Amino acid sequence: MRKTIFKKLEAQGLIANYNRLRKNLPPRLPDRVFIWDETFREGIKAPTVYLTYVEQVRLAKLMDEAGVAIINVGFPAISEDEKRNVKRIVNESFVNVKLTASAEPTKNSLDACLECGIKEVTIESPINGLNLQYKLKLTKEQALLRIVESIDYAKKHGAAVSFVLMDGTRTPLEDILQVFEAAANAGAIRLAIADTVGFIRPLSMRYLISHVRDGLPDSVKKKVVLSIHCHNDFGLASANTLAAMEEGVSYLHTCIAGFGERAGIAPFEEVVTATELLYNIDTGIDMGKIYRLAQSAEKAFALPIQFHKPIIGENIFTHEVEEEAEEMMAHPLVFEPFPPEIVGRETIIFIGRNTGQTLIQKLLEKAGIRASPRQMDELFRRIKGPQESLDKGEAQMTYYQVKRLMKDLLKGYTMDEFWRLVEQVTRQKPKLPKDNKKQPQETADKLLT
Repeated sequence: MRKTIFKKLEAQGLIANYNRLRKNLPPRLPDRVFIWDETFREGIKAPTVYLTYVEQVRLAKLMDEAGVAIINVGFPAISEDEKRNVKRIVNESFVNVKLTASAEPTKNSLDACLECGIKEVTIESPINGLNLQYKLKLTKEQALLRIVESIDYAKKHGAAVSFVLMDGTRTPLEDILQVFEAAANAGAIRLAIADTVGFIRPLSMRYLISHVRDGLPDSVKKKVVLSIHCHNDFGLASANTLAAMEEGVSYLHTCIAGFGERAGIAPFEEVVTATELLYNIDTGIDMGKIYRLAQSAEKAFALPIQFHKPIIGENIFTHEVEEEAEEMMAHPLVFEPFPPEIVGRETIIFIGRNTGQTLIQKLLEKAGIRASPRQMDELFRRIKGPQESLDKGEAQMTYYQVKRLMKDLLKGYTMDEFWRLVEQVTRQKPKLPKDNKKQPQETADKLLT
């Protein structure tokens, strides 16, 4: 249905679809893309979110059924619990999906993945000056050598390797090409650029990807496929992911409902639906399972999805009658971008406080009901009653209580609280650098000067 409905409307002269104009179709668009899910790697970075093993397996099975190509099942080196869970998931049976796990380019981190029986490892590392100086404390040459040796080590132990260049969108082009060529020659089969802090815009993403693609030797391009991983700090994760796809990237990293640390990463439902309906590109996803998957993730994460969230929010296909109901139902695409059934939803039309009394009277007359003026007043009073009789002050207090409870549930320890806890447990006062006590603005100013 999703492949033909817009064509039919166009053929009937009912809508114009600028997405289908040949001049608007990027020449590098792939024929097929693959969804790489990061829910168990990125999603659980939302502050102190915790998934039980049963919840992880349930979500992984649903993703497998939906047609996700790759699931990153976690970072085994983080803890023994994480390692144990990854190992258990690897031993579960899946029909279509491939499993991968993340590792730093170190022997210990890779061994943690290999001991889980994982068949594909995703090695993650930055290489730009900021990370080399403040995070890795290595020279570029040392970081390159470590990446190459790690890929070689994983390959020798029977694992396929993908390489993710962290903070790739803030890395000089010549360094991206250098590390990608080295990673490909070492045996990596997929190369990903990560917009780790969500700092690029779509046109700049297209520029970057096109120059990476054109700058790699043909021998490298034959060995690898490109992938993209976009964070949502500026609300551009989906747009940037699609921009990368427009330049030929075929493996798209997403997370259900866009969950993750800070503002999360590109939402699975947005990327899939836009790719299928706006570009007419096959993602391999059974779109009818999108809403069910989102609801399952919301329950497992204990994080409410915003009512106005694209594709999966409660409000997206819900409409208050302000005109003739029959006219609204005559063709839902008059007021909806696509039939909600495509993503497992349905259109909901309701009578509410903004529905005019005249319209309500017309609805009754068409239904063969004659209501007296007194009955109409009573009917209208009851329709408006629930909202108008609500004590808004009380509702706001309840809202803030729930919000505070959610913050308490999600909250870990701030650094100040952590050191106070350490002092209580160890009875030793921590000797902290003076910089740790500076205000955030002072620290930012120092870094920028």
